[in-house]
Amino acid sequence: MEWIIASDVSEIAAVVEAVAGACVAAGFADKACRLNVPVALTEAMANAIVRGNGSDASRRVRVSACITDDTLRVEVTDEGNGFDLAAARALCEDPEWVEREDGRGVFLMHALMDKVETWCDAGHTVRLVLRRT
Repeated sequence: MEWIIASDVSEIAAVVEAVAGACVAAGFADKACRLNVPVALTEAMANAIVRGNGSDASRRVRVSACITDDTLRVEVTDEGNGFDLAAARALCEDPEWVEREDGRGVFLMHALMDKVETWCDAGHTVRLVLRRT
């Protein structure tokens, strides 16, 4: 499955619904399909739109999802320069993190998915991996 959307947060819900539905249809655990995947994917897409593309509607976000016998793999690619995943995770250890209005997305992605990877190539990509349990 693949989508190319404008950098508009109103585009997130339809993609998340489709991926979660495919997850259910593939027989993944109900909690993973109804909580983990929607929250982690929403955060990844919101980061791509707001942070990566600066909410510039002329820039695009590509989302691809692949389900195998063992895993769900979703990749979210923006047109930005990316970020340091380790630095973003380190912010969660700061005692003032709870008071911040940002920075929770990376924490949630790591808490809800089995693997989170990022890289920059032609844009910045975040890969979310959920293993079938």
